[in-house]
Amino acid sequence: MTIGRVNPAMRLEEQGISGLGKVYYNYIVPNLMTEALRNEEGQLGLGGTFLVSTGEFTGRSPKDKHVVRNAASEDSVWWENNKPMSQDGWDNLKADMFEHMKGRNYYVSDLYGGADKDLRVSFRMVNEFAWHGLFMRHMLRRPARVELDSFTPDWTIVNCPSFQADPERHNCRSTTIVALNFEDKMILIGGTEYAGENKKAAFTVMNYIYPAQDVMAMHCSANHAKGNPDDSAVFFGLSGTGKTTLSADPARILIGDDEHGWSDRGIYNFEGGCYAKTIHLSQEAEPEIYATTSMFATVVENMVYDQETLKLDYDDDSLTANMRCAYPLTSIPNASSTSLGGNPKNVIMLTCDAFGVLPPIARLSPEQAMYHFLSGFTSKVAGTERGVTEPTPTFSTCFGAPFMPRRPEVYGDLLKKKIAENDSHCWLVNTGWSGGAYGTGSRMPIKATRALLSAALDGTLKTVAFQKDPFFGFDVPVEVPGIETELLHPRNTWKDKEAYDAQAKKLVGMFSENFEQYLPYVGEDIKAVAIG
Repeated sequence: MTIGRVNPAMRLEEQGISGLGKVYYNYIVPNLMTEALRNEEGQLGLGGTFLVSTGEFTGRSPKDKHVVRNAASEDSVWWENNKPMSQDGWDNLKADMFEHMKGRNYYVSDLYGGADKDLRVSFRMVNEFAWHGLFMRHMLRRPARVELDSFTPDWTIVNCPSFQADPERHNCRSTTIVALNFEDKMILIGGTEYAGENKKAAFTVMNYIYPAQDVMAMHCSANHAKGNPDDSAVFFGLSGTGKTTLSADPARILIGDDEHGWSDRGIYNFEGGCYAKTIHLSQEAEPEIYATTSMFATVVENMVYDQETLKLDYDDDSLTANMRCAYPLTSIPNASSTSLGGNPKNVIMLTCDAFGVLPPIARLSPEQAMYHFLSGFTSKVAGTERGVTEPTPTFSTCFGAPFMPRRPEVYGDLLKKKIAENDSHCWLVNTGWSGGAYGTGSRMPIKATRALLSAALDGTLKTVAFQKDPFFGFDVPVEVPGIETELLHPRNTWKDKEAYDAQAKKLVGMFSENFEQYLPYVGEDIKAVAIG
């Protein structure tokens, strides 16, 4: 039974998905909330939020992500980073999943990825859970209702958590599966209830499509100065580095918190909402994000709450440290109405250094920016991926290796070109540890990080003196007004200076070892700034 508004020539039957129960097309948010509650997928929270637990999977499962190896992908996919799936495995998976879906109700949302109407990608989300449909109506961008009558998806993402893959029959790793087929333009997800798999599947597609159009797809947040969209900034970083928190600056206009494109016309948000971590969230430190956790239709995911009063506990990580909330950009008072900005004047690379040796801010040359972009050093924070229970140092190229289907140099060369063409200023910002490594030191004060970023964005740092870091080669400000000088130079925050030197040398060695894989693919200018 078809319910809702849809292009009559583009029902699921036309895509080979038939025999389902009720199919709810393009339900608006209140209707999806009603369905999710009727299905007992979660609970109504304070302010009309939707409280939900994702069960066993409270983070992404990157080891269960596969790309079908066929004519469309053979010569363009970075196979060292993307697990292949055979065509036979895909054919069996698709047939078995579609058979499993028969008789069950599904929720279909036709949405766009990309605020730039000339570059946007159309996605059809087919979800077993109504709340996944709600989540994606926050995450992607909604067409006008009249557009639905002729909407034709470029890509279809089918998410069926109740389906269990067969590793032998489907040529995959486990019963959990995220499979991408660039020839069929379809993604199949099964065996996990974690909503983040939906949005990152769409992001992976855009990371594949856009380089061929000379557009830089970026795992970053972005904002611009009030009254001046041309004064924009992008913030690269993996989950847990502060992308969402630092871009939601009340003194600037938020363009988006996680995924953007950079074309010749400037930057644009891929999404229509935000997916913020809520662990230790406070009204004082992050009032805009905190307020969303009691707004109608915000999806509150994997948070502990009082069963009687429904009051959220922002410090209880017994379910996961990766507790989150998903909400539309309109929930943030200083969000851009267009989700567009000019070519970035500032490019910030965020890292969460668990070694405690990187400075809170450093200036990068364009070559150093490409080097650090390809390196993608940070520490995975607890809960973001399965099995990560404490900060773990890692190198994730382009600050998003799990979402990069092409070789990293493709993205690195694009970034270097964009920076050079627009004379963008580049900064490395450490939101990790100071005064010692994880377990000894303390997390960098967010107040200090915000102050340093403001100094970079408003031009204050152009007026201060810099000195070259002896271990890493980038420039560190000697003094910044309003910031404790000791904090700018991490060695001074350590009681044991020799221990700092040993830790810094250890990290230098890790940078050097990691970058060896890129040496055959980069120019002499990048090799000249390589650490170690």
